[in-house]
Amino acid sequence: MSDQIQFIVEKLNQEPFRKNYNLITFDSLESVQLLQLLSDVLGEIDPKHAVDIREELPENTAKRMLTLLGILKYKPPGSVTDLSAFRQGLVTGSKPVIHPVLHWLLQRTNELKKRAYLARFLVKLDVPVEFLQDDTVADINKQYEELMEAFKNLHKECEQLKTSGLSTAEIRRDISAMEEEKDQLIKRVERLKKRVETVQNHQRMLEIARQLRLEKEREESLAHQKQEQKNQLFHAEQRLQRAQLQLKEMHHAVVDSKPESLMKKLEEEINFSSYLTTEKIPRELESKKKSVYFLQKAIAEPAMGQSDLNVLESKINEVNAQINQLIEKRMMKYEPIDSKFSMYRQQASIISRKKEAKAEELQAAKEEMSSTEKQMIQKTNQAHELDGSEVLKGDELKHYVNKLRSKNTVYKRKRLEIAEITAEYGILQRTEELLKQRHEAIQQQLQAIEDKKGISGYSYTQEELERVSAVKSEVDGMKGQTLDNMSEMVRKLNAMVAEKKSSLAPVIKELRQLRQKCQVGRNTSECFEHSESSACSADGKHSGKEKHDRFEVKGLLEECTQEESNYHYVNCMKKNLEIQLQRVKEEMKTYVSPDPQERRKAIRERFFKTLCLCLLLPYEGVSRESHFLVQCRGGISSALYLSV
Repeated sequence: MSDQIQFIVEKLNQEPFRKNYNLITFDSLESVQLLQLLSDVLGEIDPKHAVDIREELPENTAKRMLTLLGILKYKPPGSVTDLSAFRQGLVTGSKPVIHPVLHWLLQRTNELKKRAYLARFLVKLDVPVEFLQDDTVADINKQYEELMEAFKNLHKECEQLKTSGLSTAEIRRDISAMEEEKDQLIKRVERLKKRVETVQNHQRMLEIARQLRLEKEREESLAHQKQEQKNQLFHAEQRLQRAQLQLKEMHHAVVDSKPESLMKKLEEEINFSSYLTTEKIPRELESKKKSVYFLQKAIAEPAMGQSDLNVLESKINEVNAQINQLIEKRMMKYEPIDSKFSMYRQQASIISRKKEAKAEELQAAKEEMSSTEKQMIQKTNQAHELDGSEVLKGDELKHYVNKLRSKNTVYKRKRLEIAEITAEYGILQRTEELLKQRHEAIQQQLQAIEDKKGISGYSYTQEELERVSAVKSEVDGMKGQTLDNMSEMVRKLNAMVAEKKSSLAPVIKELRQLRQKCQVGRNTSECFEHSESSACSADGKHSGKEKHDRFEVKGLLEECTQEESNYHYVNCMKKNLEIQLQRVKEEMKTYVSPDPQERRKAIRERFFKTLCLCLLLPYEGVSRESHFLVQCRGGISSALYLSV
């Protein structure tokens, strides 16, 4: 005991504690001071435990120390057999409990530091089973375990590298070689940058290349996800096929069932249920209880390392070997080798094991069947709620499935076409962008060349001239069409004038004859009046003839008056035509006049100017129109006048 205390004092006086204790001062320490000293030693091993025990409750202090001692795999000495007594002594700061702990900790400080460091990453969290039912929690727990295994492997590699004894010269050579490779890569990158900088829009190209790389990585991840989903879909389809097959078998069994078969089936189910309740379930329950007991016992014990596990495995192997030897001795003692019962016993044990295996398979099949039935009922209810109709069966279901397959085929084909069109649209859009960029670049280059040659704005002027030329060609076309229309109008007017002249010629001829007749009628009326005044005293026997003559003369007078009015109408039309012809001659004279001011007074020029203003076109003289008007010889002026 004194050697133990002396060892503790020596260690505490050294680095990093420097307590300056001796045997007397150390032995005179109170319980609180001993606990603080133990906490300091534990804090040196694990920095998280470097706390002042006066700032925490005694229960928390004892719990913290016990947890760390369990992680460090500390086992109480043989004198302290009761774990509760050890805990009580640790809470009260008992010297018989604290001194062995200090001695054990100070003996292997470096090893315990390493163990405490590893415990921060390798002590698994106790997650309740009901929480693991959640997919998110299960995935996180799985990732946690994978990271723990990765940490183990990395730590092993690190330890191997530490103990491998690599020479510093080799490491330096490797470092120098890697630095040379780094310099070469840097120079190569610089050369590539210089080459790329000469290319136009290199930043955009680099960005596009980066996006392409990201998209390829995304494509790989999507392909991986697609493969996983295909596997999941395949497994789901297999489960669905099995469930449908079982359902079909159950339907056939119900349709073809008879009372005898139903009774036999019920007897089998009763036998199976009785077997489960009397044999299988109690045995499984007993095994579960034993497992729970052993697990609780293992939890109560301190944590064990690989060496402890190896010792336990060796003990288990020894105990199993002893058990096998005892079984062989028992068989040799109570059962002869040539006994016939051994064969029957083996067969019975084999049959019992097969029976248990089949019972487990049957139980699993029944559970799967029940879950499938629940899913079928749930899906049927959902379909009934959504559609409101009964679930299709038999031939109707087959017809519906075939219809869906055909529609699915059409849908896939259309979707593929849409994808192709979308891809083509993207390509065309990208091509358009590239062409626009090239056009802008070419325009910039052309502008720079023009500035360099001193003809800035040449291309713009050329484009404007081309545009004006195109507009002028359109105007010329419109002018030509207008002149064609005007020539057609003049031709029609000339034809109408000629037609009117030809139609008026016989009327004028008849008018001349009627004028002569009218003169004769006037002379006749004068003679008649003279004869009437002279014959007033004549005999009344001629009164009837005179009356008849009066009526005839009156009719002739009315006819003469009508013909006279026709004559005056034709005479007015003739005067109008003469006036129009005079205006046409004046228009032709004004148009062919050498004076520009006089030509502007022409009706044709005023009409053409108004037409140009309406069409928003420049007003200018064209030789083509002048030539056309000369050919028309004054007819167009008359047409323009009539149109205005």
